[in-house]
Amino acid sequence: MPTNALPRRARGGPGTRLATLAAALAVGALGFAVPAAQAADTPAPQGKSAVAEPNTGEPPDSFWGDTGSIPAAQNVLMVKVLNQTNGKYPDDQVFWSFGGQTHSIAEQPYIDMPANSAGRMYFYLGAPNSQYADFIEFTVGPDVFNGNTTRVDAFGLKLAMRLHAHDGYDTQVGDDYQTFQEDRSATFAKFQAEVPAEFKGLATVDAPYRIPAPGSSPDFRDGGQYANYFTAYAQSVGVNEPTSNVTGCAGSLAQNAALCAALNRHTAQLPEAQQQDPANFYQAAPANYYAKFWHDHGINKLAYGFPYDDVAGQSSFVSHGDPQWLEVAVGW
Repeated sequence: MPTNALPRRARGGPGTRLATLAAALAVGALGFAVPAAQAADTPAPQGKSAVAEPNTGEPPDSFWGDTGSIPAAQNVLMVKVLNQTNGKYPDDQVFWSFGGQTHSIAEQPYIDMPANSAGRMYFYLGAPNSQYADFIEFTVGPDVFNGNTTRVDAFGLKLAMRLHAHDGYDTQVGDDYQTFQEDRSATFAKFQAEVPAEFKGLATVDAPYRIPAPGSSPDFRDGGQYANYFTAYAQSVGVNEPTSNVTGCAGSLAQNAALCAALNRHTAQLPEAQQQDPANFYQAAPANYYAKFWHDHGINKLAYGFPYDDVAGQSSFVSHGDPQWLEVAVGW
């Protein structure tokens, strides 16, 4: 991960996640909302594809709307929030919250994003305090955007980001196009159909609002029915940590990103040179099949499924200098 990037998630376990949240909430009135009717000074249409990319999961260009009409930023970059709920919620029921501001996208679809550290932008469907909620996280420098979608804690809403820079750089990360196209109930059912028995309950414990990560579920913590899911495997490679520390990259694993990633991907038993080869990931149990699911259904198979999922470049992290705009699609 680049030196100017976000700190890796949960480096110190749950306490670090809370500290990151506190830092995000402490960002006071950082963003500047832009009226929906304001147009760019110099419209510059950008396009990638007229149709979805079946091999990458990238949405078609039409999914992202008229990017040429995105207003020019006065700060670092302009952020636009898109309603991709397939008609489930109107624009006045799709909300974003950042820097002390909360707006529906009918009221304000844009935010002129200033430099900030360890920020989170939250999204809600139905109401600003809805349980249908999720977030992206980022650190924005004076002339660089670093950020990602995340499934480290849970799946809450379908999210995808498209970052465009003045030099023509253009990339997408997040949930793939097929996932956006299907109903929420279908996504929950697909999760249950594709993961092993130990992980199926994740789709019911907080339904219909969330699919929590194993580290967020009592089933994989001390006293839970799968508390020992990773124990024997971890011990076989010399790691004496409970399952919750494996999925959360906590304890001794907080300081060993490569090993924690290898345990979650079930490659820790392989020679070191093979542990970071994606072809070897999730080939046998025990493995973090929750994370695997989000990779299988992520744009370019990238996702942040556990705290150190950036090892071997597998996370949904994006970083680029001189950014122009960021679009965030919110789905149902």
